[in-house]
Amino acid sequence: MNPAKRRTVIAGNWKMNFTPAEAVAFINEIKPMVAGKDNCDIIFCAPYVTIAAALEAAKGSNIVIGAENVHFAPKGAYTGEVSAEMLKAIGVDTVIIGHSERRQYFGETDETVNLRTKAALAAGMRVILCMGEVKEQREAGITNEVCAMQIKLDLAGIPAEDMKNIVIAYEPVWAIGTGLTATPEQAEETCGVIRDVLVELYGKEVAEATTIQYGGSMNDANAADLLAKPNIDGGLIGGASLVAKKFTAIVDAAQ
Repeated sequence: MNPAKRRTVIAGNWKMNFTPAEAVAFINEIKPMVAGKDNCDIIFCAPYVTIAAALEAAKGSNIVIGAENVHFAPKGAYTGEVSAEMLKAIGVDTVIIGHSERRQYFGETDETVNLRTKAALAAGMRVILCMGEVKEQREAGITNEVCAMQIKLDLAGIPAEDMKNIVIAYEPVWAIGTGLTATPEQAEETCGVIRDVLVELYGKEVAEATTIQYGGSMNDANAADLLAKPNIDGGLIGGASLVAKKFTAIVDAAQ
């Protein structure tokens, strides 16, 4: 982390977990555990049906509730989708876009990630933009090239002034839900490559101000080592975000 230059962000991605009642119970449990820990932004991105209840439970706390995805159209014949305007209407201003599971299971591409990101930014939302390589690409030694290409495609046409509302989440796909984690050195190297690409796209000032999270199975056991690296500015947390004690330990590591 480099808190002198950019904000640390610890975000939980609940994925397809927690009913509204379960979310309220979780928020009520963790609120006193993270109260006053303001050296980082604390975010939980919830399933659509759980968002309203989570927002209500989080009122008055330092916890932000976000969404796990958003569509690129403002309205229309897109069964099962939710627009940025709909999310804003209920009080959501943070959204995950391009998560590896969306890419792997639901046909998300760099093109649709780019369109969703532009729509969210146009609505005044903050975007957690996910990207990362698969196992075969890592083993082939092309991680840097793959990540550079992804970030350029995902940010195509997005002006420098919008980067203040974008957090980059580097999540090696081979480390999502597998129990595997990039070593702190591997994660730092790739986050450094991502920052170098941002320098190429937007200049050093914007690149140095952009938060880059690590999102590959960060947990209470490895968070401190990962967050000690200068280019890792937080985490996008999966499984550990469902357990208050584990998530709080990550927040503590960011303090």
